[in-house]
Amino acid sequence: MKNILIILVIAIFASPVFKGNLMAQDEGDKLIGLWLPSNEKARIKVEKIGDKYYGRIVWLKEPKDEDGNEKVDKNNPDESMRTVRLLGYRMLKDFSYKGKNKWEGGTIYDPENGSTYNCTIVLIDENTIDVRGYIGVSMFGRTDTWKRLQKK
Repeated sequence: MKNILIILVIAIFASPVFKGNLMAQDEGDKLIGLWLPSNEKARIKVEKIGDKYYGRIVWLKEPKDEDGNEKVDKNNPDESMRTVRLLGYRMLKDFSYKGKNKWEGGTIYDPENGSTYNCTIVLIDENTIDVRGYIGVSMFGRTDTWKRLQKK
């Protein structure tokens, strides 16, 4: 009985389905790291929490407002969020890896106008992603190209 159990465990771990799932997880983790949007005003750290990917602001070119105070989310439509610091703010949320270097199902928040958009992310090469925010249909959106600053 013990030998059958050992053989069964080996068969499961050696199966293409199991390996495929592990490889898909590893593929999706290519997004993890520190990224610089094209406007170079912030740096976004992408992390994996559970099976989803998130990005938060970890650096701001101008971390203080005109009064010398830390920048806050002053444009947020939710008044209770307008005092939340931008540094550390999670602006990319709930992305799932869909294969073929594409992450979908998430949203991106733009603190400059207080809007949240549906979003897809496509890995162009090891150090470049296209981040597309849109309303409703992807056709009606804008793509920004981000450069990697560091992996994991």
